[in-house]
Amino acid sequence: MCNLYSLVTPQAEIRASFGVSVDRTGNLPPLPGSFGSHRPLRVREATDGEREL
Repeated sequence: MCNLYSLVTPQAEIRASFGVSVDRTGNLPPLPGSFGSHRPLRVREATDGEREL
């Protein structure tokens, strides 16, 4: 089974949806075909309690 997924949502929309205050991704291009070998985009809580992308 293939773990193919896509990410075409704009960064600004991802930040707004998840309450992200720190974005460390840089300029994230659309990923119409991202495989399991690619590092996934994730939102995590930093040590200071802020959400970061």
